[in-house]
Amino acid sequence: MKIALVHDYLVQRGGAERVLEVFTELFPYAPIYTLIYDQDAMQGLFAGKDIRTSFLQRFAWIRRNHRLFPPLMPLAIEQFDFSQYDIVLSDSSSYAKGIITKPKTLHICYMHTPMRYAWDDCQKYTQDFGFPKFITRFVPFFMNPIRLWDKASADRVDNFLANSRFVAKRIWKYYRKEANIIHPPVDVNRFFIAPKQEDYFLMVGRLIAYKRHDIAIEAFNSLGLPLKIIGRGLEIERLKKIAGPNIEFLGRVSDEELPEYYAKCRAFIFPQEEDFGIVAIEAMASGRPLIAYRGGDIAEHLENGKMGMFFERQDAAAIVEAVTNFKDGDYDPTYIRNKALQFDKDHFKAKIKEYVQSALAEHLKK
Repeated sequence: MKIALVHDYLVQRGGAERVLEVFTELFPYAPIYTLIYDQDAMQGLFAGKDIRTSFLQRFAWIRRNHRLFPPLMPLAIEQFDFSQYDIVLSDSSSYAKGIITKPKTLHICYMHTPMRYAWDDCQKYTQDFGFPKFITRFVPFFMNPIRLWDKASADRVDNFLANSRFVAKRIWKYYRKEANIIHPPVDVNRFFIAPKQEDYFLMVGRLIAYKRHDIAIEAFNSLGLPLKIIGRGLEIERLKKIAGPNIEFLGRVSDEELPEYYAKCRAFIFPQEEDFGIVAIEAMASGRPLIAYRGGDIAEHLENGKMGMFFERQDAAAIVEAVTNFKDGDYDPTYIRNKALQFDKDHFKAKIKEYVQSALAEHLKK
């Protein structure tokens, strides 16, 4: 069985890259095809792997600003040749699913979400990533052909896997394709329950607009309670300007330090709508309750009143009300951690391996 892996871009370390990392553990000799690869940004992840990039890799100014060039991406992803492979496993939230394969090659797409800036609010996307105004004016003109390509390219996929029920619903809405659900892997054994908590709340994740650090900061400015924020991103300077002295930005912390921050917080603050919130599952694996917005995938996993509490609006006042009503003693850390164990990395590996073998057997019958 000859297999290739495909990923949108290798320009940051996030949840999608964690999935790809596990794919490389399952299929260690599979080459990785990707539009762009930034070795420094990946911080050694995938070092030594056979990484094959598109023609866009030759242009440094595109590598540094790839979000400005969506019209080039379909052309670039379609240039790869997969005729020698039995299976291609793509790992996609935008363009990787758009590869072209021969009829004999089985294409399985593990989808993190249908392309958000095509199907959701493209103007909000350009604002969130700080695009210049002259570019935002042209974005709507580019989105129509990209939507058409995105829908057409979804028809090239033989089998869809979704990372959550929330994403499976989006795949059906925009592509009219059924998707099996396999939740992403979380290395739950890295995390632990601390014997005692410290007096702070915690947020973890990239500092980008849709994560809604801004409303959490506004809430904690009002509450005056300590909030630690782990992560880096485009929003950091703006967020620091609006944060009070009770809010601490820790930047990127080491893999060794991160579990301790999770384990010792009073609760984990999760104000965003996520397709699948890996950081929320990491907090649960540390036995910590969540104070979360009731939206996206987390609504499928968090038992209100037993594993944390929801708030219903994405605004600071709703967070203030939830934190004010939060009582540490209402939650059993062991119960919360046990609920997170279903997302263990080894479970993910077993499910993916079984699915790939089964799908290939069905494909060969056709």
